[in-house]
Amino acid sequence: MSGENPSDTGRTRSREPGRRSAVHTESRWPMAAAVLASAVLTLLLPDDLRLGPRWAVPLAEGLLLVVLISGDPGRISRRSTALRAVAVVMVVVLVGSAIWSTVQLIDDLIHGGHETSSANALLLAGGSVWASTVLAFSLLYFELDSGGPAARAHHMPPTPALAFPQHLSPELNATHWRPHYVDYLYLGFTNSTALSPTDVMPLAPWAKSVMTIQSILSLMILGLVVARAVNVLA
Repeated sequence: MSGENPSDTGRTRSREPGRRSAVHTESRWPMAAAVLASAVLTLLLPDDLRLGPRWAVPLAEGLLLVVLISGDPGRISRRSTALRAVAVVMVVVLVGSAIWSTVQLIDDLIHGGHETSSANALLLAGGSVWASTVLAFSLLYFELDSGGPAARAHHMPPTPALAFPQHLSPELNATHWRPHYVDYLYLGFTNSTALSPTDVMPLAPWAKSVMTIQSILSLMILGLVVARAVNVLA
């Protein structure tokens, strides 16, 4: 006899799975793919619509992404002030680049630019800028909501900044549910097309402000690009 109490062993084993399941991690690769897609869209933009040299913003995004993956590879779970700062800086670069491109595109549409003289070139440039804003704001929501993905993996606040249907519908019994990047990508896409909340409700003031800014940018891009394209084709 080893002297081990079977009941004690059972309690230990039951507690260990509980500790493991308490951390609800998600893969790093979907958000990494979004950053890479944004970098490619930046490279495809005309020079007049791009912030800085062709390589500058994609290089900065790539380096920051490498730091994030190196510090917390595979699945996102490490709570680190340094990694959090890197993630926020990367989002600022993405959103800043998207806003800059949007402003330059609108300026070209109003005052006339070589990108706006051809319907094909205009639609390509406008589509690239619009897609860049969707990706940039989806990553912003992903990084700012409830303290970021690493914080969400360990603990969800009673009142999140962005309320998904799983939070608003008690009958779903989604106590351990966590939003992943694809949920924020869907939010960014629907907010840029419907120009208003659809199934995700902003609760925090910053979330309402950011969604308002994204809707305004998308409205300006879609409205002006379509109107200009119709005029060019006519």
